[in-house]
Amino acid sequence: MKGKNVRRFSFVLFLFVAAIFLIGCGSTPEASKRVPFVEGQEYTLKVLHTNDHHGALLPNGGLAGIAERSTFINQVRNQGGNLLVLDAGDINAGPALSNYFKAMVDIRAYNMIGYDAVTMGNHEFDGDMLLLEEQIAFAEFPWLSANITRSNGKYLDEAYIIRDFDGFRVGVFGLTTLRTKVIASPDKSLIFKDEIETAKQMVDELRSKSCDVIILLGHLGTTLETAEQNTSIKLAEAVTGIDLIIDGHSHTYFDKPQYVNGTPIVSANEWGKFMGEGVFTIVNGSVTGFSWKPVAINTKDNIVFEADPAISAMIAPYKAEADALLDQVVGEATALFEQNGNLSRRHETALGNMVNDGAMWYFRDHLGKDVDFAFTNGGNIRAELRPGNITRGDLTTVLAFDNWAFLTTMNGKQLVSLMEFIASINQGAGGFAQVSKEIRYTIDYSSGKGVLKDLTIHGKPVDPNKEYTFVTNDYLMGGGDGYIALADNVGSYNTSITLRDAVIDYVIATKVLTPKLDGRITIIGQ
Repeated sequence: MKGKNVRRFSFVLFLFVAAIFLIGCGSTPEASKRVPFVEGQEYTLKVLHTNDHHGALLPNGGLAGIAERSTFINQVRNQGGNLLVLDAGDINAGPALSNYFKAMVDIRAYNMIGYDAVTMGNHEFDGDMLLLEEQIAFAEFPWLSANITRSNGKYLDEAYIIRDFDGFRVGVFGLTTLRTKVIASPDKSLIFKDEIETAKQMVDELRSKSCDVIILLGHLGTTLETAEQNTSIKLAEAVTGIDLIIDGHSHTYFDKPQYVNGTPIVSANEWGKFMGEGVFTIVNGSVTGFSWKPVAINTKDNIVFEADPAISAMIAPYKAEADALLDQVVGEATALFEQNGNLSRRHETALGNMVNDGAMWYFRDHLGKDVDFAFTNGGNIRAELRPGNITRGDLTTVLAFDNWAFLTTMNGKQLVSLMEFIASINQGAGGFAQVSKEIRYTIDYSSGKGVLKDLTIHGKPVDPNKEYTFVTNDYLMGGGDGYIALADNVGSYNTSITLRDAVIDYVIATKVLTPKLDGRITIIGQ
């Protein structure tokens, strides 16, 4: 398949989506006729699940790979028995190969594998509404989210699915974290509803439709990012009647289910490195048992699952086209710029320094703009940068989002308020800032909440009456990650260059990069 033909499908898909709207794509289908159980007979249901795929089409260091995942799923499917294959969201936003084709390669692989349903994660809302509609139309599986509707009250795709098996009925509903409104860029016409209240309604509705097993496929997370966030744990404490919560968003690794209020919660880490495998037993229409384990999809030293040749053959032409551009070498790294465990969300990192220093170089030195400093959210930095040659693909993976660089101006008083907000962000949250070398500050967590101290710009305390100009990205300028002060700021403009392209030009000009920390962010009481 030629690349220009791959990209040309967007307009065709748009027309297809329009047709779908005319026949009411937002409706939820009624279940088929329920198959009655035999009194006392034990039935089983196997559930395979992933979450936070994030464009991980290819193995990384021997781990994962969607063709390898397909092999495992096919092995389980060939064993026979009742099976559901589910994903708890965030197919989008990953390595360069996936980003280049807007995750359509990933969706095509999910189609071939035969996923039964995927929940909408927050990263499904990184693009505009047209791209989301294209992805929904291209998928042969339903996208679930019961707490997001269009302005006319219809669901984006489906709220839930119902599947009938011999002797029992299963209902699976989806929920998307309300944090999506803050940490992504959903269309303003969409309506988001409370996760807990929606879950209660879904349980009632699915029970009224004679579902014996109810599964929540939730993109909620187990890590509390803000006090108001409804994690899967908080939801399980508040809602009864759910037989299993399959969670995503926080990339949590489980080695066994976590039971909350009698409900098992499970998650399969990230990137397809593991696949959750759960088994229900059902007798007389009631769940009588549940077991679960994570299955590693290969390791560096133990390749158990070979690549599914059909999936590999599908991916190959996409990879060839992307590689031609993305394999271009633009610089060299003398050592590892690490990002293991999302370090850029916790403290100063050499990679965060490089990204922001690169943005400063581009706008101040290359374009001659009067800029005081640069910063971006740590969640915008998605991967490490390994020693050796740096390619365009490497930098596209590090900066996976197509974020426009913005220049904005604030007076010193406003800037201090902004920095106080930055200091208050919990470590581990995507809004945690990475900054350029011109700005330095301390965050003191000793009291349990981050407090800003010792803020300087160009080595001097901030003057409340002085104007400061800085570089950031369009996501934060739109209020993403809670940066409301930026959304309300009028002194800004779009530079019409992506942060990624500015950094690529910096790497080309610099040629050789060495990771370093210089204490621009000091953490106390971590």
